[in-house]
Amino acid sequence: MNITFSSFREISEAIKTKKVSAVEVTKHFLDRIQLLDTKLNSFITLNENAIQQAQNIDDQIKAGDVLGPLAGIPFGIKDMLCTKNLRTTAGSKILENFIPPYDSTVVKKLKNSGAVILGKLNQDEFAMGSSNETSFFGPVKNPWNPEYVPGGSSGGSAAAQAARLVAGTIGTDTGGSIRQPASFCGVVGVKPTYGRVSRYGIIAYASSLDQAGPMTSNVEDAALALEMICGHDPMDGTSSQKVIPRWSADLKADVKGLRIGILEEALKSGLDSDVEKTVQNSIEAFKKMGAEIIPISLSLIEYSIPVYYLIAASEASSNLARYDGVRFGFRAEMQETATSLDDFYSITRGQGFGSESKRRIMIGTFCLSSGYHEEYYVKACKVRRLIKNQYDEAYKKCDIILSPVAATPAFKLGDRISNPLAMYLNDLYTTSANLAGLPSISIPFGLSKNRLPIGIQLTAQAFEEQKLLNAGFALEKASIIGKEKPYVI
Repeated sequence: MNITFSSFREISEAIKTKKVSAVEVTKHFLDRIQLLDTKLNSFITLNENAIQQAQNIDDQIKAGDVLGPLAGIPFGIKDMLCTKNLRTTAGSKILENFIPPYDSTVVKKLKNSGAVILGKLNQDEFAMGSSNETSFFGPVKNPWNPEYVPGGSSGGSAAAQAARLVAGTIGTDTGGSIRQPASFCGVVGVKPTYGRVSRYGIIAYASSLDQAGPMTSNVEDAALALEMICGHDPMDGTSSQKVIPRWSADLKADVKGLRIGILEEALKSGLDSDVEKTVQNSIEAFKKMGAEIIPISLSLIEYSIPVYYLIAASEASSNLARYDGVRFGFRAEMQETATSLDDFYSITRGQGFGSESKRRIMIGTFCLSSGYHEEYYVKACKVRRLIKNQYDEAYKKCDIILSPVAATPAFKLGDRISNPLAMYLNDLYTTSANLAGLPSISIPFGLSKNRLPIGIQLTAQAFEEQKLLNAGFALEKASIIGKEKPYVI
């Protein structure tokens, strides 16, 4: 058995039948982290109790206990999710030494399903970034070429998954932070419908947009992980009470008659030639499988970037106000320089936050300030509703909307970090799904001329994850990336 490249079901079945122990599997991936992560910087903190968690699984098997579907599967967790007694930083100096007293609901559900937590994965600071270069702990490198970014903000999750330092990972997606790095690193990334996954214990960036989701090596693993982390949570008033289907058991690659809407605005101009070719190849693949191809238009999608950044920055300004150096987290050494409470806050926050977080906090504070709230934040919320309405109209014509994940493949480290506008525009095709609360998936499908992965984005109606996963499952079978491996693996 090749543990490195085995699926969740294969690993779990081997553990339950005692062909391999959970401890052996955990040690295998920890050894890979020690061997390879110096090239990637995907982990911030390793879990010292991972071997003990795995031993507990083996003990339960010996005792004849019934175990969950993810029994013994090693997971890496994005550092936005609280983990009890395990450092959680959000990629920021201001939380550099924060150790939560509780698990987020997502982590708790993973543990209840038998997963082993290997550690916490690097990310853009407070999930604010599209390249994983804003982390206080340094940038993550792309396993396909370490000179390139892995995407962000869940870059550590994508890189660790692509290099198979873990069997599965969890990321968070506020405006594309699962799907874009999944595309850049050649893995599957799922952003579920808003409300499917509890936000309890996830460090808040933009509360009306944030969603956690799995990043895996294949669609079946993603479907199974999604089943495990979804469900109503009384600790989160926005979590849905809808029953969670058995997505993994009901996966079907038959898309005959499925109506695939092709987003016209995404194909008009500005696409990298390799991305455009990959999109066209994916359309042809769906045609060959019997899907119906339907052109659709979302004319308001061009406003998704300004709307997203106004809303996200406004909510971030409010959410990040709690980091003041008084109750928890980093506190600056004042050395008698603070003469007032305002000085105390300013010095601590000035030293504790990175430049991108400061930029978004200032934008958001301005948007919420007296005299500008109606002009910016409220107006952005109204356009958000119009974007959602356009999606509703589009789904009267189609079942799934196909588009690029990003206009380009991964770019080189340092190329865009000093140009915030260019970085923001990278999220053009992903932010609208968050604004509308829709489920969306990135499927690795092609390679650029310089051998970097390119993903295809599929987006479905709210709570239509089964339809989305089935379409992704079918497209995955036509992908060429499964035959290719990253440089660092």
